[in-house]
Amino acid sequence: MRTQGKIISTHRVYSQEFKREIVEAFESGKYSVCQLARLYGMLPQNVYRWVYKFSNFNKKGVRIVEMKSSQTDKLKALEQKVKELEQSVGQKQIMIDYLEKMMEIAKRDLHIDIKKNYGIQQSTGSVKTKQK
Repeated sequence: MRTQGKIISTHRVYSQEFKREIVEAFESGKYSVCQLARLYGMLPQNVYRWVYKFSNFNKKGVRIVEMKSSQTDKLKALEQKVKELEQSVGQKQIMIDYLEKMMEIAKRDLHIDIKKNYGIQQSTGSVKTKQK
């Protein structure tokens, strides 16, 4: 922009309240930094600067990594899979504990040793036995 031969730079000044609103919109997860920059016609660097300045969670020196929705969906699916596997492992551990307790009771009350005895010689299975 020129006036009387001089170039006037267009420099916007944003209020503190506006900057805080932008940071709140980012922290709520409704918008990404790029979406906010496009929405308000500003550079993403400004939004990042405000986030580092006004955010309670994001501080300078900590990199903000924004994931695309497909990556977020993959992450959620993997977290769900981990949760299911942990639950399955927990159920299997309960079953193992139950069976060990049953073997202990069988040994104690019924004098039956269900656990495998490793000291006994196992048959090779290659020699035919004589039938009576």
